[in-house]
Amino acid sequence: MASDVSLPPEASTYSRLIAMQFMGTERPWLNLYGIRVRPVAAFGSVSSKDLVDPALIHRCLPDELLFEVFARMTPYTLGRAACVCRKWKYAIRNPSLWRSACLKTWQLSGPITNYQLAHSVYDGSWKNMWVHRPRIRMDGLYVSRNTYIRVGVAEWKVTNPVHVVCYYRYLKFYPNGKFVYKISSQKLKEVAKCMNFRASKTDCVHKGDYGLDGDLIKAAILYPGLRRTLLRIHLRVRGTTVGANNRLDLLKLVTTGVDDSELNDPNDDMLGVVEGWQEDETHNPDVPAISHKRGLTPFVFVPFEEVETSVLNLPVDKMDYFVTG
Repeated sequence: MASDVSLPPEASTYSRLIAMQFMGTERPWLNLYGIRVRPVAAFGSVSSKDLVDPALIHRCLPDELLFEVFARMTPYTLGRAACVCRKWKYAIRNPSLWRSACLKTWQLSGPITNYQLAHSVYDGSWKNMWVHRPRIRMDGLYVSRNTYIRVGVAEWKVTNPVHVVCYYRYLKFYPNGKFVYKISSQKLKEVAKCMNFRASKTDCVHKGDYGLDGDLIKAAILYPGLRRTLLRIHLRVRGTTVGANNRLDLLKLVTTGVDDSELNDPNDDMLGVVEGWQEDETHNPDVPAISHKRGLTPFVFVPFEEVETSVLNLPVDKMDYFVTG
């Protein structure tokens, strides 16, 4: 004869826990299926609908403050931030963010020319102008790695040693038309500390002027000394992807003489001094014009945050595979 037996609450709870072991892993994200999340209106939208943003940061941070944060980001950081969520993507489309970046990057062209190009060539989109117009990156260094073979001194007439000599050309550009240049055998992480206008004479960092015309760069540097020498550099900007601008092809490298009467001030614009000169023209008979054919490896762009970890810091024996691309 069966009798009803009541179990204590602890026993029923324990039996449920035992049964849950055979029901599989819980998947709370399955509850999100079927829920439609409405798109969030972009900053400055004329929509009158009151949309509720599900993200906590958007409910606590007003759009005005969010826009001020974006306004203080670099264009490359804005590109990464646009991948975070839909609202940030719409907010970063604001033309004023990209207009300020374009006007600062191409300030040598002047605001009138930049406005005309944005409306005539890029359909009024400052973002398209930033992505597709050739520009010089200023958030890092351009590095050209060059090597050559030098025959050593034979010892005991048994061995004929050869040496692989490696040296680098470094370029750092500024928005005001100035740049600094250094040629050295030092590694990238060592040179990056002194690539500025405050470098001492022992650092051998030379200052010059440059101009950008389309994708072509013309630069000039004055080497001080008893016989002043001008270094004229012609470069072409390109990128491994659209908008990267991470390569500089070295087209010409010419050293030529200059007359002291042409230089009123060492801080004069060197491009203005050599304007109209022929490639083999020199204004000092003691310094002939020489067009260099060696050491013309393309420049590779290295951002400041990658200076310490770049492969360009590796020794020569581990860099045989390096191809600029």
